[in-house]
Amino acid sequence: MLIAGDIGGTKTDLAIYSSAAGPHAPLAQAKVPSADYPSLQAMVRDFLIKAKQPVDSACFAIAGPVIEGRVKTTNLPWTIEQDSLALELNLNINSVHLINDLEAIAYAVPILRPDDVSTINVGNPVSKGAIAVIAPGTGLGESFLTWHGSGYLVHSSEGGHSDFAPTDKRQNRLLDYMLTSFDHVSFERVCSGMGIPYLYKFLRDVEHIAEDPDVAGVIAAATDPTAAIVNQGLSASNSSRLCAETIDLFISILASEAGNLALKVLATGGLYIAGGVAVHTLRVIQGPVFMQHFKNKGRFAEIMGRMPIHVMIAPAGIAGAAACGLERSK
Repeated sequence: MLIAGDIGGTKTDLAIYSSAAGPHAPLAQAKVPSADYPSLQAMVRDFLIKAKQPVDSACFAIAGPVIEGRVKTTNLPWTIEQDSLALELNLNINSVHLINDLEAIAYAVPILRPDDVSTINVGNPVSKGAIAVIAPGTGLGESFLTWHGSGYLVHSSEGGHSDFAPTDKRQNRLLDYMLTSFDHVSFERVCSGMGIPYLYKFLRDVEHIAEDPDVAGVIAAATDPTAAIVNQGLSASNSSRLCAETIDLFISILASEAGNLALKVLATGGLYIAGGVAVHTLRVIQGPVFMQHFKNKGRFAEIMGRMPIHVMIAPAGIAGAAACGLERSK
């Protein structure tokens, strides 16, 4: 029996799996706010007590670079070590695995079912071609897959922390605005759940797009300002141009960086977009703005247009962690 987890900066998915049922059929599962616990160990122990299911292996996907079985989480104040985690959970050291959260999402790609994705661009997929994965959630994650022998190999990446590269005059002004607060402005700073409020403030304070007082009140009172901005921007009854343009700016930046990643790995097998922010803004991603900016790669525009693009609308991280854990426990 395997316990798998997708540990994010905002929420964590935990589930128990058997090799017989596979990664799409959890025997027990829970979703908990990550900040409610002082450590991963405390969270997992609490879940196992409630689940009342014995486990003999574990695989946890974590937002942060995993190096030699150790990770300092990017958006949580946790440092996790594979060996000490195994000891605290009374499991064999060799049966516990830590992987990057985007590695987990990449592991999910080969086992995706038709209803797990929404296709943005059918394209012309190349058999055994490289596959790119990008995920705007609390932060911005990236990974990719390459074909090797009889299957795909998963590669982790911290590309979301690479330098933000503006593509027009407005984005140049955005970079200047962000540099007043940060010495280094990564794509994650402007293309993630944590980045959306910065886009909102930039458009309000620098571009001077009028702020609706009622909408401003809703955002100020919200526990999650990003969710409030997205909800207001997508509401059919909302007239907030500021929220709507915030989402459009976010989508244009996401598309540009998705195109950068797809170009770097030559993702002829396709691009997969995951993450909660992508799911909540799916209607806008399906519009013309995303493809316009994705394909805006000069002489490579035609190749970009041939790349299939899919949005993962099912929880891919936990399924990928399960797939990885079940494979390694054989």
